[in-house]
Amino acid sequence: MEKKDANDLLKKVRKIEIRTKALSHQIFAGEYHSAFKGRGMTFSEVREYQYGDDVRNMDWNVTARMRSPYIKVFEEEREMTVVLLIDISRSGLFGTAGQNKRDMIAEIAAVLSFSAIINNDKVGAMFFSDRVEKFIPPKKGRSHLLHIIREILEFQPEHNGTDIGEALRFLTNAIKKRCTAFLLSDLIDVDGDGRPNYEDALKVAVNRHDLSVIEVHDPRERTLPDIGFVHVKDSENMSAGWVNTSSRKMRSLYEKWFADLSAASSRLFLKYKVDNVSISTDSDYVKGLMAFFQKR
Repeated sequence: MEKKDANDLLKKVRKIEIRTKALSHQIFAGEYHSAFKGRGMTFSEVREYQYGDDVRNMDWNVTARMRSPYIKVFEEEREMTVVLLIDISRSGLFGTAGQNKRDMIAEIAAVLSFSAIINNDKVGAMFFSDRVEKFIPPKKGRSHLLHIIREILEFQPEHNGTDIGEALRFLTNAIKKRCTAFLLSDLIDVDGDGRPNYEDALKVAVNRHDLSVIEVHDPRERTLPDIGFVHVKDSENMSAGWVNTSSRKMRSLYEKWFADLSAASSRLFLKYKVDNVSISTDSDYVKGLMAFFQKR
């Protein structure tokens, strides 16, 4: 890397560190801890059932032997392992509101990382396109955190597409102990009928880990402007063609396609009880994340 590029990168890292570290200390650390504490639990003991206990913790083997209801008691682990699944496919380079989707994803990922470090958690990161491009195993410490942030800012993928299922399968295989995982993506990974391609992998991942989804989108993706014929190109598969944006029917069909895409992912997350939030590049992600944390 040339000296100028290295200096520019250090400036970007420092800028994002100052902003996100302040947010993490002042706003998110408490909300983050409140939202995610207790998700990592270790078995402590078995005791007799008491009114108000969660029946999902019943120990049926002991109950059968003792002929009286017993439950398993768990203790909250003092630290968690946090893994960020970061979509770096080419669709993330789209942006019409001052920053592109990838830039916003980078800043949100940095906020989550600093919040985790403040909470004394381990943090790891996975960068994926249509395959896992890089994996940084979870560790503690500021130097490790800054390494992750530098990778978020400068990492260049070798491939263009998106395969969320591959990222989720990698998470399931690579992290054996239950962790808190955040998928940061625009979620544009559907089949020809607009159905998410990653349902099977999601189903397995949510049974192994505490998975949350943070979708980042650009407002211009949801509607087409009326500006006549436009030459468009798919940034991932490189297909191209002309679109008549002045056609009311064309704009209506496009808006319906995107609305159906969003609805399909929402139904999927509801089905598997996955906490999720959608944040636009023209909005304040602080409010979105705060609402998301408080909802958990």
